[in-house]
Amino acid sequence: MNPRNPRKPLLAVLLFSFIFLLNSCFGVNAGIVLNQNGSGIVTLEYRVSKAMDSLGRLDGNERWNTIPVGKADFERTLARLPDMKLVSFSSSEDERNLICTAKMEFTNLNGLLAFLDAGGSRSSLTGDAQSGRMVLGFGGGQGIKNAGLDKLLASVSEGYTVKMSMTFPAEGSLALTDHEGKPLQSGGDIVAKGKTVSFSLPLYEILSSPGGINAEFGW
Repeated sequence: MNPRNPRKPLLAVLLFSFIFLLNSCFGVNAGIVLNQNGSGIVTLEYRVSKAMDSLGRLDGNERWNTIPVGKADFERTLARLPDMKLVSFSSSEDERNLICTAKMEFTNLNGLLAFLDAGGSRSSLTGDAQSGRMVLGFGGGQGIKNAGLDKLLASVSEGYTVKMSMTFPAEGSLALTDHEGKPLQSGGDIVAKGKTVSFSLPLYEILSSPGGINAEFGW
């Protein structure tokens, strides 16, 4: 640990132990609508704690702050994804959070996957627009083994959730599993079958999950 900046290790854990969409949001609500040809629309709302945003701007921490909090930031992110197009963007704030909402179009499933997991390390896609399977991995760390850090993480994560829904042209399915492929025993809300499937999980459950959590969407 750098004695001049003890916040860096904590910030690194918070930013990089949660690989989902923008990689460093505290609360995410993503709605995806798939068309029959594999194109579609993503509507994304993410909430960033003002305290974390400020921490990322402290002396020496700028390089950790990878959270797009303005339209220009978001446009730079999408500029690297030729199959994605920003339709609209807005931002606001409340007492606790910066709140950003973006609506995007994607031309194909590979473009969608590149947005959801830019690194390509925690996701996979098989099949096509008519019949396919997309697996997204969240978390992926070793869990929080330090009791003090675990308590702090639980505190700052309180009230934040990760929500995701996918609407298909026909009926689809969703399964949540742990890193061993076993059905997830969760206190979250899951809609596993239907034209629209969805899940909602507490952020802390994802951050503290050893090996991460996988969401498998099928259609």
